[in-house]
Amino acid sequence: MAIQGMFAVLKFAVGGVGVGAWTDLTNVRDLTLTVEAGEADVTTRANSGWRATLATLKEGTLEFEMVWEPGDAGFEAVKDAFLTGGIVGLAALDSAGASAEGLVADFSITNFSRAEPLEEAITVSVTAKVAVFSEWTTTGVA
Repeated sequence: MAIQGMFAVLKFAVGGVGVGAWTDLTNVRDLTLTVEAGEADVTTRANSGWRATLATLKEGTLEFEMVWEPGDAGFEAVKDAFLTGGIVGLAALDSAGASAEGLVADFSITNFSRAEPLEEAITVSVTAKVAVFSEWTTTGVA
C-alpha cells in the first residue's frame, strides 16, 4: 500500500547524530530527498559497443520548505546550523514508528532562503547536504 507524504516525518538532533535527542521537525512543508551516485566510465572494447558505467560516491540532499517561525526549536536548529557553518542531525523517514525507513545523517545547511509573498506566510527554503553519513534505516530512530 502506498504511503502518503503527509505521514512522512523529518526528525532533527541538535549537534548531530548520536549527540542530541531526536525531535520531530513539524514545521516542514513539502520535502524532497534526493539520493544519487556519481558515475565512472569503465567502458572497454570487450563490452560489444556498449558504454559501461559503475556507480561511485553517493550523495544525499534534502530540500524542504519551512514556515518562518523564530522560537520554534527545529527552525532554530536549522537556522543555527546554517549561520554557524555547523551540522544538524536529520532523519528523513517515510513514517513514524519502529518500521520507518529513510536516510539518517549529519547535514550541512547549504541554502536558507527566505520568501516573503504578499498574501502568504513568510517561508524559508532549505537545502541540506550529507556531511557525515550515518545509515539508511528501516527501523526508525529513537
